[in-house]
Amino acid sequence: MAPRDKSAGEGKPSIDKELIRELAQLLDETGLTEIEIERDGLRVRVGRGGAGTNVAAAVAAPAPVVITAPPVVAMPADLAKHPGAVTSPMVGTAYRGPSPGSPPFVDIGSKVSAGETLLIIEAMKTMNQIPAPRAGTVTQILIEDGQPVEFGEPLVIIE
Repeated sequence: MAPRDKSAGEGKPSIDKELIRELAQLLDETGLTEIEIERDGLRVRVGRGGAGTNVAAAVAAPAPVVITAPPVVAMPADLAKHPGAVTSPMVGTAYRGPSPGSPPFVDIGSKVSAGETLLIIEAMKTMNQIPAPRAGTVTQILIEDGQPVEFGEPLVIIE
């Protein structure tokens, strides 16, 4: 690869066009979508878009920055053991609304009373209404409309 030369009077490295051509050729040969190299504080990234090859400008690499992730709040391993979990009483297909295209029985944030229908589960061509076991607010909906469900699978969390 050709050495980099300095731009006249600026002290900044110039773009090594031969290096970029070699990286683009390497993308074509390997089938990669992106390649990046860093040498002497100069970082060059060449990536392939949908139709052609995109070439990113070379930039001087800043000093490395260490980023620490915020602490992760652990969800209960088994949502079926959550005190507000409503679990499936049967195997079937869960539907959030009474018919296709109609609004769902409940959404996140909905206030429900004991006995109010949360969703329906179709089992053996029979539509079974799943009632709220207690009053509260729906904080999580754990299924998608039309999703197959198993016996004991958590469906909704009411707090």
